[in-house]
Amino acid sequence: GTARRKKKVVHRTATADDKKLQSSLKKLAVNNIAGIEEVNMIKDDGTVIHFNNPKVQASLSANTFAITGHAEAKPITEMLPGILSQLGADSLTSLRKLAEQFPRQVLDSKAPKSEDIDEEDDDVP
Repeated sequence: GTARRKKKVVHRTATADDKKLQSSLKKLAVNNIAGIEEVNMIKDDGTVIHFNNPKVQASLSANTFAITGHAEAKPITEMLPGILSQLGADSLTSLRKLAEQFPRQVLDSKAPKSEDIDEEDDDVP
């Protein structure tokens, strides 16, 4: 007999997934929401998922919101001046903790270590 044929694996592309998602959203009767310039999703670990000029779709009857576009994961400190008005109570407390840790890190990096001082003494003839 002949050798057994291997199963052909079909890889999905992102465009196929996107088309399937759009067809599912169309079944839910979502409407485009215009005029949204940016979307920020703040995670518990202090990072922000930032969408610039996203396509936002909503279906209030299905309690569904879809945000599509190019997403960037950024630390909350990078987004700080503009994101303060968007922060809730939980995020503000985590931001305070981060602010308390920040001066300690700066002081630790500026203080010379005892090893560094010994190395400087070795260099002098």
